[in-house]
Amino acid sequence: MQIYDSIWMRNAIEKMADAIIRLSAGRQDTILAGIRTRGPLLAKRVADVIGEKTGSALLVGAVDIRLQRDDFHLRGAVSGTGGTDLPAPIDGREVILIDDVLFTGRTVRAALNELLDHGRASAVRLAVLIDRGGRELPVQPDVCVERMTVPADKTVAVRLKGIDAGDDCVLEL
Repeated sequence: MQIYDSIWMRNAIEKMADAIIRLSAGRQDTILAGIRTRGPLLAKRVADVIGEKTGSALLVGAVDIRLQRDDFHLRGAVSGTGGTDLPAPIDGREVILIDDVLFTGRTVRAALNELLDHGRASAVRLAVLIDRGGRELPVQPDVCVERMTVPADKTVAVRLKGIDAGDDCVLEL
């Protein structure tokens, strides 16, 4: 069932960009690091909006959490593409992790572990499109476009053109 359409998605990306502009307050050393799979594309779109609004180009990278998951011993190797790809060393830089949906907090914990393998950022922040509740770890976003309560047996799926057929958000049963 669709809960948000492409117009909402465009507006949500703009809201996220505005919030990141305020959060970073003109820092020139910020890296937007999208958590794979949809995070890198989302980070690129946010960076494009920030560039249009400020005239500053942000560095954009990707964080792959497959080997950092706390259920790795249960799931084994998970296929995927890309790996972690950061555009510059993160030492002393602000890193803003970008993800589509925040749920238990375990994905963010894995992303933090992966970042630590690449250096010591001066600050790590979290920006998400949707916080669906259901936290298992003490993780809260610095930027959140939409908060909703979703039962644990349902899935909130953000779909982005470039990976999926179009831009929208659906509730899957």
